[in-house]
Amino acid sequence: MDTLVAFAIAAIIGIFFVRGYLKTLKKQEAKARASAAKGALFSEGPKSQHPHIDTAWCLGCGGCASVCPEGDVLAMIAGKAAIVNGHKCIGHALCADACPVGAITMVLASPNMAADMPRLTPEYETSLDNLFIVGELGGLALIKNAVNQGRDCIDTIASRLSANGTAQAAPDVFDVLIVGAGPAGISASLRAIENKLNYITLERDEIGGTVAKYPRQKLVMTSPVEFPMYGKFKKTELSKEALLAFWEAVLNRADFNVRTDEKVEDIKKGADGVFTVMTANHQYRARAVILALGKTGTPRKLGVKGEELGKVMYRLLEADHYINKHILVVGGGDSAVEAAMGLAYQVGNKVTLSYRQAAFGRIKERNAKRIEDSVRQGKVNVLFNSNPVEFTENSVVLEVNGARQEIPNDFVWIFAGGTPPNDFLKKIGVAFGMHDMSIEASGEAKQTAVSKKQFAQAGASVSG
Repeated sequence: MDTLVAFAIAAIIGIFFVRGYLKTLKKQEAKARASAAKGALFSEGPKSQHPHIDTAWCLGCGGCASVCPEGDVLAMIAGKAAIVNGHKCIGHALCADACPVGAITMVLASPNMAADMPRLTPEYETSLDNLFIVGELGGLALIKNAVNQGRDCIDTIASRLSANGTAQAAPDVFDVLIVGAGPAGISASLRAIENKLNYITLERDEIGGTVAKYPRQKLVMTSPVEFPMYGKFKKTELSKEALLAFWEAVLNRADFNVRTDEKVEDIKKGADGVFTVMTANHQYRARAVILALGKTGTPRKLGVKGEELGKVMYRLLEADHYINKHILVVGGGDSAVEAAMGLAYQVGNKVTLSYRQAAFGRIKERNAKRIEDSVRQGKVNVLFNSNPVEFTENSVVLEVNGARQEIPNDFVWIFAGGTPPNDFLKKIGVAFGMHDMSIEASGEAKQTAVSKKQFAQAGASVSG
């Protein structure tokens, strides 16, 4: 009898915990389905590299969903992993690494998403021989990917030059010319030094690329990466200033051959296979060219009346320079939300965030939580379904849910994205369309799907 009682008690306890567990799973799945519905509403799907899940192999352990730094990209539905917010994925590949059975591979965007992307080979080469594109302009975001691509691209060029011989090069012809001094351009430059190539790097703005344009003290997430002329860089989170200081230290030690304030206006390839790269004041010749331009290009303007006023800006560097002001921030992405919060926590500022959609659908999970807190504390006034109609010296006119509203204003920041340099690429002869194959940082050809181990070697990190 005692044994039966013990078994009965154990069964009751077991049923209690199993019932609670199943109830929790049901709530999690309901939340996942709601997130998937929201993702379908605000996005057309993944924009670049993203996970592909083989449900036949998926165990439903949930490890992939738990490791993603971008929040609810993946979730468990019907006991299997599923993409619920593919537009948030920027290719960390941690989900593929976490899968114990290799059910996740990393693939590039669908053909319709890649239609406005330059066509690249697995070696990052465009439709023009020896003209390469590295970094986010080629469809792979993240600092670590950019570093790996810049490094591996130079290795490809060095191998070709070695095979072809260097005696044929004229004295005024560089082995390689690198356009852009962001993460990819810096990595390529340092690798060129390691390979003893005759190179030059051109930068239209300041060294650091997009990172240099981040707001002061913005945290930058990275992953361990093999950095040329330095070795293993292991830090996973540091400030913008710290990252720029690290690059500067390595570049100073390497005698970096860079020319700033040099915007490339045209590139032509001669019959001899040598490129002529033209800026406003100079011409350069090179046997190979690497474009590490970034994807944002020039800030996109709204075409709103009064947008030419000096108080309207497109980049925020020093939020603490603005106090006791009426401020409007326009946009619904991470840059807009972060700028609004940064400005809102300065003394005396009254910040309004205008977004044309009904809700935020494409910001990082941590920013979604922070902006909710800021709104709840009265720091930021968010106006959904709104668009600016006119900017005046002392006010802005907004259309909110179809009705016009005028509010006092001292400054406006617009974060409407940037115009990628597609026109420039087409002008110089770069073809667009679906990539022939997925890109692997080792530079070796492969099929569209990238295995977990292969993509882990390619690596991934995030900035901002």
